[in-house]
Amino acid sequence: MEFKNILVVLDYSTSCAARLELAINLAKQHGARLTGLYTVAHGFFESKQNEAANHVEQVQADFITATGRAGVSADCFSVDKGIIGADIAEIVNQHAYYSDLVVVGQDEPGNVEGSLPGDLPERVVLGSGRPVLIVPYVGNFEHFGERIMLAWKSGRESTRATNDAMPLLKKAAEVRVVEVNTPSADATQAELLCAHLGLHGVTAKAEHVIVEQITVGDALLNRISDEGDGLLVMGAFAHTRLGSLTLGDVARHILKHMTVPVLMSH
Repeated sequence: MEFKNILVVLDYSTSCAARLELAINLAKQHGARLTGLYTVAHGFFESKQNEAANHVEQVQADFITATGRAGVSADCFSVDKGIIGADIAEIVNQHAYYSDLVVVGQDEPGNVEGSLPGDLPERVVLGSGRPVLIVPYVGNFEHFGERIMLAWKSGRESTRATNDAMPLLKKAAEVRVVEVNTPSADATQAELLCAHLGLHGVTAKAEHVIVEQITVGDALLNRISDEGDGLLVMGAFAHTRLGSLTLGDVARHILKHMTVPVLMSH
């Protein structure tokens, strides 16, 4: 798999600039086309709708200027469904079907700027069928992808995330495969994955972390901080809750407290 068509979801929040810069750098590194998507949803509150519509031209102009300066093949468009209560996540997912990677922003609690719903990252992860790169709303991502931590738990989701992240893993200077609280019977799983990655030209080392006093999500975030990783790759496990598919506790914790970009696949 290669990243040849990257979709970045735009809004008019202050954090969008860093998200766009990261997406542009990714497109340059992988020789990919970058598509910017801006949505105008007609909510029940007319002022919110007008605010989103008022920023269309500026967001598109900023995108064209930034991609042009970087020399990246790009296109930007807006979608205005014209329907009250139109689902932005469904719009994004429909366009994600024709992309190799989707870049979205982390929800920023209490932020009145922007036009994207708070549950957008989760719903795109679960519904797009594509790897989703979630970018924190604060931070400097200059060294994104140089050091990668791959959170491994033997299963379909982690396997999918590993395969989806292969273009990034191959370019990384360091890759660590981290298992948290792995049963002793499965202690060789991380080593098996490292051997598999080696066949693809990726040198990775296995780490086994045992924690009791903190959650698995916090253990992963602590390791990222300790090692200076610039990207977390993980599978997005999900279960059914009240009739709807919902991300598991670890993925939801990471989405809320992430400090570096996270690539998730379901």
